Amino acid sequence: MPGSFTILQRAIAMPADLAPARPHAQGAMSSSDLSLVRLLQLASPTLPIGAYSYSQGLEWAVESSAVRDAASAQAWIGDVLELVMAAGEAAITWRLLAAAGSGDRATFVQWNAWFRASRETAELRAETEQTGGSLSKLLQDLALLDARTIESLPSLAPITLPAAYALAARAFAVSAEAALTGYVWSWLENQVLAAIKLVPLGQVAGQRLLIALGERIPSVVASAIATDDADLSTFAPGLCLASMRHETQYSRLFRS
Repeated sequence: MPGSFTILQRAIAMPADLAPARPHAQGAMSSSDLSLVRLLQLASPTLPIGAYSYSQGLEWAVESSAVRDAASAQAWIGDVLELVMAAGEAAITWRLLAAAGSGDRATFVQWNAWFRASRETAELRAETEQTGGSLSKLLQDLALLDARTIESLPSLAPITLPAAYALAARAFAVSAEAALTGYVWSWLENQVLAAIKLVPLGQVAGQRLLIALGERIPSVVASAIATDDADLSTFAPGLCLASMRHETQYSRLFRS
């Protein structure tokens, strides 16, 4: 096209002081930018650990009609987020992130075992062990773990997802608070994806859920960080019953 050729000629002839400013090819990305990129990688649903195949009892909640539309899905997921994740899984993940960052191996082993023991049903325990083991293997395949950490893996077996995630965050130099935010977001996104398939919900409804429930994540993270050891709890009878009943549910899409 003649017009396009003329525009190209003008661009080539443009004086350097009038040309659009461009970042330098080298050194353009700061360490904080890279940490954000790595955090997005960790929180991505493309992370090959199989988290997408679990609903954590949500499938039974849909089967029983406890969750039947966008409003009830928001209520269910929101309750688990604020009443279970904040004082339980997120609080444990925070301790594991801190222990991994400081190199406190004994504390890291302790909280990994604590979380594994807190899984109330066979499905929930199998989920954290499978996803944690998959993430641990991925970190080794990517050569992201140092020799000392690799040597300590047998003492963690079976490693839980929060523990493996903490090792990944340390390997990627992601700060503990940012990593915890990413962990909770990843959990929330998986729950919403499950609801989209199960209820079912449309994609726009799913995004509305992420907007509404995502606003709660900062307070959940703050609560998890502030939780004392004596106040740690994964006590959630309703969620436990949903998971137990899912184990014998006749027709299932998800593994939990």
